[in-house]
Amino acid sequence: MRIQIYKTASAAACLAGVALMLAAPPAAAAGGDITAAVIAGRDVTLTGDSVVTVPAGTTTYDGVFRGEGTLTVRGNGTLILTKDSDFTLPKSRQRQQVSIPGGNHPYVTVANPDPPAVTVERGATLQYGTGGTTGLIGSFPYNTPAFRLNRDNIRVDGTLRLSLTSAYNLGTISGSGLITQPRFLWGTWDLSGTHTFSGVIDNGTQANAGRPEFATSLPKVRKVLNQGTWTVDTPLGQTVTMGMDFYQREYGSDINVQSRPGSKVVLTGQYSWSDQGGDTNPSLSDPALNWTPARKNVNKRGTNIKGADVQWGDGTTNKIFMPGTAETVYINLLAARSRSLLTFDYNGPVTLGAPIGGGRFHDTLSAPGAGDIVIKGTKGNDVTFAAVQYYNGSTTVEKGAVLRLGSGKSGGDGGLYTKGDLYKVVNNGSLVLRNTSKALTLSRISGSGSLTQAGAATTTLTGGEVTYTGTTTVSKGTLALTGGASLTRSKAIRLTSTGARLDARATGLRVATSLTGKGTVTGSVTNAGEVTAGLTVTGDYTQDAKGVLVLRDKPLKVTAAVRLAGDVDLSAAGTDPAPEITVLDHTGDAKTTGTFTGLREGAKLKLADTTYRISYRGGDGNDVTLKAITKKPAASTTPSTPGTPPATTTAAQSNTDSTRPWWPLLLIPLLLGLLVVPSVRRKRSRRGGGRRHAAAR
Repeated sequence: MRIQIYKTASAAACLAGVALMLAAPPAAAAGGDITAAVIAGRDVTLTGDSVVTVPAGTTTYDGVFRGEGTLTVRGNGTLILTKDSDFTLPKSRQRQQVSIPGGNHPYVTVANPDPPAVTVERGATLQYGTGGTTGLIGSFPYNTPAFRLNRDNIRVDGTLRLSLTSAYNLGTISGSGLITQPRFLWGTWDLSGTHTFSGVIDNGTQANAGRPEFATSLPKVRKVLNQGTWTVDTPLGQTVTMGMDFYQREYGSDINVQSRPGSKVVLTGQYSWSDQGGDTNPSLSDPALNWTPARKNVNKRGTNIKGADVQWGDGTTNKIFMPGTAETVYINLLAARSRSLLTFDYNGPVTLGAPIGGGRFHDTLSAPGAGDIVIKGTKGNDVTFAAVQYYNGSTTVEKGAVLRLGSGKSGGDGGLYTKGDLYKVVNNGSLVLRNTSKALTLSRISGSGSLTQAGAATTTLTGGEVTYTGTTTVSKGTLALTGGASLTRSKAIRLTSTGARLDARATGLRVATSLTGKGTVTGSVTNAGEVTAGLTVTGDYTQDAKGVLVLRDKPLKVTAAVRLAGDVDLSAAGTDPAPEITVLDHTGDAKTTGTFTGLREGAKLKLADTTYRISYRGGDGNDVTLKAITKKPAASTTPSTPGTPPATTTAAQSNTDSTRPWWPLLLIPLLLGLLVVPSVRRKRSRRGGGRRHAAAR
């Protein structure tokens, strides 16, 4: 009985095999137009250049392509491949050179790529797969590490749809059409090598634009619609540049960036939301929408920098890579094999409106970022942090660059994460602080650059590691010093408006270089350098032997004790002499003590043509003033016209004139005559024997 069952089962299997063979379409060997064979579902062995004209609608092809030749898909319909096909170009057209350098860290390079084996013409659609693991056209003769490099390069001027859940490579891509991958398929597309494709890529799930095993270059890609995860990585020692704009249409997409030691990823475009243009031309109707939350967070997008050296911009644009706020973008700076580095390199102003954190995906502020920030010294590079940052690392502003903390507008306050053990600011450019409402506290600032307080909110510098040497300017609001912070290394301190305030109550201000302007210093000031008058000091003012007080158009105003030594520069006062000049307006009650070197109380000094006496008890009793010395006018010798009194006289002069004798006036003609006679005699003596006359005299 068992034997009979076995024989019956065997017979049934044989009959089923025969039926299947009779039902399967025969294979065709063809070149030229193979449309009929494809529509019939027959396997095709290519023997040259072959063309499929796809009718309108959808054509599903369950056969396979083999042989040597090329495949061109044209028409206005969609051709769906359900099985993997494997064919190659004729050997006479093969020129591609594949090499694997890198030694213990091998990576693949392709030189002189083959012409396309597959072409999708404009208007036609070729679809690989139906949501499974098969349906790819490819030939994989190379022993490439960690991925399979496809020899069958492809040109896409129409549409290539990648409906595959496997990992795959398309070879070298050219053309100007659309390559699209549906969402939620979780296939991985390895984009290896240099591609001349100039169309649009719609990434629905996962694309690897570079890995440790290959570098990727897409110099002509117009746009990427990123609706999944776009990952950029590099081999050792390689720089990869992505110059296209990225767009996002659905919540949950991101760009992950990784790099190997000695490598860098440069992103020169912008990652923006798209609300128009479809798949073929994604765009945004209004750039402001990047900064405004949309319903269900559909415009939220992010980037994860994972132990990578990343640069935004290449110095030729001022279009920031991640425009938006914490509600519309997230930026994670993570450590992998090493800490991350993010460099800003723009040629004009850009604004970072979101914090850089170190969380996982959208949870960006669940942990501090692990990396450092550099503002590159490119001409015009002016970066604003309009959000409080959350990375534990250094911030470097290179010479010629500007970093602004705060946009100067409501809702745009910025700051740095100062609690981290790796926090520090190396400022060799310009650091501008312009928060409107949120107070800033900064420490550990070094470098040769300048610092400017330009916001209504107070900035406090704290600690002894505030050592920068550039100019300190307060143009608006208050700059405060606490915890041992000083400005002794700053080459100049300027308070450029009457509302500018430097609060030194906690530490006092020691001027080792120069202090100028027209604002207010709150707290004591010790001048061991040069202070220019016009400022107000609401504390003690002490000038030591090395100090100089420079007078300009207004005096130095001091509300507490004044102790003087050193020099005073009055050269500007001499250009506009006045009867009295106030050098120091001391509004406090205590007496002014000390004097300027060589100028004791009452000493004379000359400014231009006017002589002054200096007093340290002038004004209301303790001001430092200069008072011009008035010369006594000489008496007039000009006779008055009879009957007319002189123009200005005193009462005493008038009495003296009324008793003056008249007879001396009669002697004037006689005296004139006596003067004439000796003159005549001198002339005669010169004409004859003058020496003897002279001797006789």
